[in-house]
Amino acid sequence: MARERTGAGDPARTLELLWRAAREPDAPQRGPRPTLSIDAVIDAAIELADAEGIDALSMRALAQRFGVAPMALYTYVPGKAELLDLMVDHAYRRMARSTPREASWRARIAAVADDNLALHRRHPWLARIATHRPPLGPGVMAKYDHELRALEGTGLDDVEMDAALTFVLGFVASCASAAADERAAERESAMADETWWAAHAPLLARVLDATKFPVAARVGAAAGEAHGAAYSPDHAYAFGLERVLDGLEALITRRASGTSATPKRSKRRRT
Repeated sequence: MARERTGAGDPARTLELLWRAAREPDAPQRGPRPTLSIDAVIDAAIELADAEGIDALSMRALAQRFGVAPMALYTYVPGKAELLDLMVDHAYRRMARSTPREASWRARIAAVADDNLALHRRHPWLARIATHRPPLGPGVMAKYDHELRALEGTGLDDVEMDAALTFVLGFVASCASAAADERAAERESAMADETWWAAHAPLLARVLDATKFPVAARVGAAAGEAHGAAYSPDHAYAFGLERVLDGLEALITRRASGTSATPKRSKRRRT
């Protein structure tokens, strides 16, 4: 569950910083060139979050990286709320965009999904930040425009294109969050999933009654043998992405045939 969210800071000040409409603090006329800038603060914040997680991020911890007092950072960024918006937008602006332009829409959407999974792997803290109020900066807008183009020409209307992209990105974020949880469990227990399951296998074999839970025993054993654990993030992502694409294909096919995309539910009489 996300503990942080974008859009929590001062809206006007945040937009100024996102689009760099605000001037950098004036540099002194003489003396050494200052080492701080808005971009330097954002880069350092992302490096800290990448290395130690978003919970470790604070203005004080960031100031220690620069060897300055926390108040020095407030000259550049009003606070952590605005900083989170800048970090997300910066990560979006610099992410790889490998979506093929001339391939089928399925290939284009699959590439969008892969790009976003790679982004989450590079910056695991993104899964901990809710973005239902996104930072409306150049990175967010460029990402949104680029990814919507993958759905151009499919026959979906504009509202459906937005909903389809949200559907895909929500699936990717869920997979990324599950994978991050698995890595966190391995770090905290100092034990890989395969080792954990191997250690618990003898006890599980004694307590699990295959005659009482026949389907669970059969399917669980098959999945465990296939993945070497109860859960495989890579398999879950590959399997789920194909089902997401199949669902979108059904919608696009209905659109092409002229069938209503969202069937109306029949009204029931109140009793």
